[in-house]
Amino acid sequence: MAFDKATTIDKFRAHEGDTGSTRVQIAILTERINYLTGHFRTHAKDHHGRRGLLKMVGKRRRLLDYLKRTDVQQYRTLVQDLGLRY
Repeated sequence: MAFDKATTIDKFRAHEGDTGSTRVQIAILTERINYLTGHFRTHAKDHHGRRGLLKMVGKRRRLLDYLKRTDVQQYRTLVQDLGLRY
């Protein structure tokens, strides 16, 4: 992969050993989505990969909606940190 997953986890985790919280999942999905977006600039006909990308975008959207319902302040901070426009 083109990004370091461990670095992303370290940056967004809530406590030591946190690898699966909502914030971490959203951050990892965002990194993968950004990587795949660049991949499709050079491989425009990779339709199977594009389907996976769309599924990731949908999963990230659902996780963001959940975070917004449960903790609005954490949602706003995460969106700003990741540079998302939601």
